[in-house]
Amino acid sequence: MDEKKIWSTVLSKIKEEINSLSFQTWFEETELYRLDKNVAKIIVPYAIHKNHIMNNYHDIIVENLYELTKVTYELELLLKEDIKEDKIENIKEINNFNTETVSIENNFIDSNLNSKYTFENFIVGNSNKFAHAAALAVAENPGKMYNPLFIYGNSGLGKTHLMHAIGNYIVKNSNKKVLYVTSEQFVSDFIGINKKDESGTNFSYVDFFKQKYRNIDVLIIDDIQYLGGATETQKEFFHTFNTLYGDNKQIIISSDRSPDDLKILEDRLRTRFCWGLPVDIYPPDFELRVAILKKRILGEAINKEIPEQVIEYMASNLGSDIRQLEGAVTRLVAYSTIMGSEIDLNLAMEALKDYINKGISEKNNVNKIQKVVAEYFQISVEDLKSKKRNSNISFPRQIAMYLCRKFTDESFPKIGIEFGGKDHSTVMHSCEKIEKEIRINKDLADTIDKLQKEIH
Repeated sequence: MDEKKIWSTVLSKIKEEINSLSFQTWFEETELYRLDKNVAKIIVPYAIHKNHIMNNYHDIIVENLYELTKVTYELELLLKEDIKEDKIENIKEINNFNTETVSIENNFIDSNLNSKYTFENFIVGNSNKFAHAAALAVAENPGKMYNPLFIYGNSGLGKTHLMHAIGNYIVKNSNKKVLYVTSEQFVSDFIGINKKDESGTNFSYVDFFKQKYRNIDVLIIDDIQYLGGATETQKEFFHTFNTLYGDNKQIIISSDRSPDDLKILEDRLRTRFCWGLPVDIYPPDFELRVAILKKRILGEAINKEIPEQVIEYMASNLGSDIRQLEGAVTRLVAYSTIMGSEIDLNLAMEALKDYINKGISEKNNVNKIQKVVAEYFQISVEDLKSKKRNSNISFPRQIAMYLCRKFTDESFPKIGIEFGGKDHSTVMHSCEKIEKEIRINKDLADTIDKLQKEIH
């Protein structure tokens, strides 16, 4: 049995023994590189996979390999660049932690978790894959893997979803006490320490504060940047952080900027935020935005069909804020219902006109390219955007699409929308056709060259 078949069989066995989410995150993109003497060299996509797999799935891999080969292999986890550059280093054995789970009796303190935010409904793409993997690693081993976990990125990219997902996973799979708060809530609770109770002291509230923030297993604090300017509160958070960290309790923090860019916070806090693992979430690319929209559409459970062309239009024009993407679906469905019309591209453009960012042409010169091509071939821009198929219009249209693809960073669906809502496959065909003809048609190559000079 060759290595590919061996690994395929091992993966099928592992898939039966662990939950689908863990398998998808940690094993789906792995491959067996080589069985070298008694060492199994396995390729993983990210460095985070090395520690997590060795720490959590080492035995299950070794056992399944032995069952197939009757050889007890040591594991060596590698990144593709390790193999490409031939700089494979020996992986040190990772110590297994056996920290005993602490049972918390202070059940009167609410975890503040939102049950709708889970790993199962978090849509993973290239822009958030690493952050998702890190979050799941922490959820499976709170206090042992990456502490603190610091998630940062612009608003509306899914940081809060991931934080709640971690908390919900831990609550579901252990008896650990989890607390989620915003930094504003932390400030409010700290200010309360200065309030006096009926006895004329603040002892009871100080005790409540310490119970709430220090006698827990997992502290999740959102938007830490809002602690800036609150000097005394930062000092209290510093002491809370040290107490939890010293007791191997998990700390998870989010911000709209990286630890190094949090100049509004004390240096000693920013330094501690880097002790664990800072991970960033990037704005979703086109494919991920499409996936998010489709997931939201399914969640709406509507009886009306939303055409693929409309989804691509929304993904192309609504920006990267996930909340805005989801809100646009609700708006579109409501608009369609109220107007009593089926959902098509024209209805979507009308319903979402207040949601749409500045036009693609304004940002990436699509409009300029259309004007240059139209003028050269003595037709109108409206002709390029029309459904007319006669050769004196369709051929210039194909050239314009080719130039838009070459000189802008727009996707095929985005370009199609700028040409009257053409399907992305039409744009792809046009680009491929022109590219092939340039190689064999000198006149066309000269024409393209003239147009390129005019565009620039």
